[in-house]
Amino acid sequence: MADDDPRSRFEELQAAIKKYGSAAFENLIRCKGFADAIVKAFPGYMDCDADCVKAVPPMGPFDPRQDYGDQAFSYAHRQVIALEPIQFGIALTVKNFEDSGSLWLRTAIAIEITGDTFDVFIAQQPVIRIPLDYDDKLEPVLEAIYQEFLQTFRVQVMAFKDKRFETGIGFIP
Repeated sequence: MADDDPRSRFEELQAAIKKYGSAAFENLIRCKGFADAIVKAFPGYMDCDADCVKAVPPMGPFDPRQDYGDQAFSYAHRQVIALEPIQFGIALTVKNFEDSGSLWLRTAIAIEITGDTFDVFIAQQPVIRIPLDYDDKLEPVLEAIYQEFLQTFRVQVMAFKDKRFETGIGFIP
């Protein structure tokens, strides 16, 4: 504390807490808006009905038909707003071509503001940086979500076709 600062240590701590609270609230509001934009844009990117895409909790059980609202986001389960990444899940319902069933996919997304960008983390992929003015700049995020869903199946098929597993597991024709 500088000699010419008339604030007490307690008042200085109060001021720091106030700045932290403002930053945490701004991070939450801006990241929530960005997340909503992703969920809204994904059906158009995938060329599917809007009801096929939902914001869902990033972990644990979920129902892709349910509208979770704020309960899809990590901040909804906290007593205090913290300056931390906002997490949510995005679920895609893919109708089966052979029968009336559907497949549900989910991936977790975390978003935080760093300087003048949103840092977006999709599953285990590298960070994607999107400007805070994100209008018409969502394609890298939407493509990463699509690739994450697609990779889920590619990895499984590669393992299925791997000759090392021929005698360990199989299907009866």
